[in-house]
Amino acid sequence: MPEGLAWLERAPENAAAMIDRIFAASRSDAVWSDPVQADGRTIITACEVAAGGGFGFGFGRKPQSESGPTNSDSSVPESGGGGGGGGSSGRPVAMVIAGPEGVRVQPVVDVTKIALLALTTWGALVPILAGLKRATRK
Repeated sequence: MPEGLAWLERAPENAAAMIDRIFAASRSDAVWSDPVQADGRTIITACEVAAGGGFGFGFGRKPQSESGPTNSDSSVPESGGGGGGGGSSGRPVAMVIAGPEGVRVQPVVDVTKIALLALTTWGALVPILAGLKRATRK
């Protein structure tokens, strides 16, 4: 294999390692926290975990002219490609609280997410409402 393509031989191992790292976030200990003891209660946090990834690859050669090859060394690639990426995220969604009075599940409210949803909704509605107001004047 040409010297410039040594990375191509390692591509399957690199892709497998990337996928392993991305999906390591879906382990059960990433979803459920270790139990914490406080005031006679046991508290366990439950999290939402999302992971994803992708990769791609391309390769090609320039078409050869009628006069023959454009490159005297045909082992040197004339095109290439490759790439990949991924990520994972997690956030707490609930707390399981077990105590003398029983077990209850208390949701965790993400105020930032609610605020962003409200701003996005209003950002989309204001131009629509303005257009409706102009249309009813005519």
